[in-house]
Amino acid sequence: MDKQQLFENIRSKKSFLCVGLDTDLKKIPQHLLEDEDPIFAFNKAIVDATAKYSIAYKPNLAFYEAFGVKGWIALEKTVEYIRTNYPDQFIIADAKRGDIGNTSAMYARSFFEDLKVDALTVAPYMGEDSVTPFMAYEDKWIVLLALTSNKGSQNFQFSVDSNGERLFEKVLKVSQQWASEDKMMYVVGATQGKAFESIRRIVPNHFLLVPGVGAQGGSLEEVCKYGMNKQCGLIVNSSRGIIYADDSKDFATFAAQEAHKLQQQMEAQLAANKLL
Repeated sequence: MDKQQLFENIRSKKSFLCVGLDTDLKKIPQHLLEDEDPIFAFNKAIVDATAKYSIAYKPNLAFYEAFGVKGWIALEKTVEYIRTNYPDQFIIADAKRGDIGNTSAMYARSFFEDLKVDALTVAPYMGEDSVTPFMAYEDKWIVLLALTSNKGSQNFQFSVDSNGERLFEKVLKVSQQWASEDKMMYVVGATQGKAFESIRRIVPNHFLLVPGVGAQGGSLEEVCKYGMNKQCGLIVNSSRGIIYADDSKDFATFAAQEAHKLQQQMEAQLAANKLL
């Protein structure tokens, strides 16, 4: 899926919602634990309930790797189910990979050739040669960590050099030499507020993957005010606020309701910015 197709899908569905599939067996409804594959059973129900309101899904790899082979099988089944039944959905593997070149090449092969996701989150701090192997796939996206939503982002990402440039700003500037806006997105946490202004000065046309709306307290209105561009340029993720909205047998209905609420808010923001 290229940049224009992604934007067209946003306009068509009047949404830029990404549903995070952070599936934890300790949190899913108890009746699903009787299923042969409870992780996949939960994911399937969530996807079926929310697909009409979302344009992307983001499984977080930690929630699958924690269960070993069974977790990876559930992930593969989830990706295949989305790909087969909802082919317009953009699938992001949230794995935050990044290592020396030959290791990154194996990560790229795993996610882009075997799992066949559309995009992968990548850590930039080992530099260009650790990111380059992910760019070898023409129809795939890299989502580079730029400014994250967690409290610890203050430890390093806001560090200022002798020229007054913050580390996340340097990441944005330097990484643009590695790939174009048609292959690279950036992770920017919703809790960072007005920092979106600085980010948009450096990367005005790139898509931003924005976690932190909902359970982490990020404001959708603030994200849109400072981060939206002429092609929307935002993929806003919500995980816990949607998938764990309820833990009864009607959990999928409640997930759909929460996804619909966010979609309606997003539609209003798109309309206000004359993108519909």
